[in-house]
Amino acid sequence: MTFAPLFTVAGPAEAVHMTITQNRTVWHLSAAGLAAIGVSFGFARYGFGLFLPDLRATFDLDVATVGLIGSGTYAGYLAALTLVGLLSARLGPRPLIVAAGVCATAGLALVSVAEHTPVLVAGLLLAGTSSGWAWAPYSDVVRAMVAPDRQERVLAIVPNGTAFGTAVAGVLALAVPWRPAWVLFAAAALAVTLYNAWLLRGLPRPERVAAQRIRLTAASVPLFVSAFSYGVVGSVYWTFAVDMIADDTAGPLFWTLIGVAGLGGLLTDRALTLLGLRRTHALLFGALAFAVAVLALAPGALPAIGVSALAYGPAFMAVAAVLTVWSYRVFPERPAAGFSAVVFCLGLGTIAGPATLGAFAAGHGLPAAFLLTAGLAAATIAARPATARS
Repeated sequence: MTFAPLFTVAGPAEAVHMTITQNRTVWHLSAAGLAAIGVSFGFARYGFGLFLPDLRATFDLDVATVGLIGSGTYAGYLAALTLVGLLSARLGPRPLIVAAGVCATAGLALVSVAEHTPVLVAGLLLAGTSSGWAWAPYSDVVRAMVAPDRQERVLAIVPNGTAFGTAVAGVLALAVPWRPAWVLFAAAALAVTLYNAWLLRGLPRPERVAAQRIRLTAASVPLFVSAFSYGVVGSVYWTFAVDMIADDTAGPLFWTLIGVAGLGGLLTDRALTLLGLRRTHALLFGALAFAVAVLALAPGALPAIGVSALAYGPAFMAVAAVLTVWSYRVFPERPAAGFSAVVFCLGLGTIAGPATLGAFAAGHGLPAAFLLTAGLAAATIAARPATARS
């Protein structure tokens, strides 16, 4: 499959053909993006939290060490994001997305065969970089290959790959031991990498442009603040939620429920149309605060576990889509570089979250750490979008 130019003068027959071609392109890009994000986030990034009880038992990890490992994996993610910001204008998105798949495949495979903690950490760090490589470049892919009236729709769809990946990971955790599950993760990552490499082979080379800095403005500051808070809240929840449940069956079911409920994030574009960016932002961060607080107040109660998963899944997936669309509105001329700055702030939050809250939990317990995290999510409602189209 190669991509035709989007904007040409055409008669009726040519217009119909272009519409069909564009529909096919949108479908393929949405599927490829969903798959890439599903592997990078649902498997490579959040798989650590899902299988944490097994990993703690196998490698004898205490809660403070778990927090440090969690933050370390996010540090690799942040390093990849930094390189994306530097390389996207030179290389274009395809090599970066392929790099994401290679890192995910190799890291997941390494974890599956790890016998000692250093090998486990090395695999987790390598796999964790994949999400940093994959997400932001898709902004440039969409800008280059999708008609303007459909771009925000595709940008809102792609982040929901996390929901699919999370649901699949939860099912695997129920069906097979952790090592075979990670072997399957690695095989899926390889298949998705090959698919994206094939699909994006027709992308044009990026034009040489002068380097531009992403600056702090009245429109970008609340975006960056929200991204940082989202990183803290998400990293704490994904790292420690299953450990709080402490049930071999409830944990994978909880994870699967998050993923299935998270498919509601596919309605983000509809929510933005009906409510606008500001109201959607407030609604979603309120839902995150509620989900985290419910699990903190009754961590072992099945009703609380279900309610938390049902609230967290769609809210978490939808915030990712909101940040993508919001960034695109704030940085329309440099979507990948602008979004790299956004996800960089998110990455800072993901590093700060597990280490800080893990250390806090060592002294005060995980429920108290989760209540503190819920408070941060609620406070983020004040960081309201200030765009013209909010």
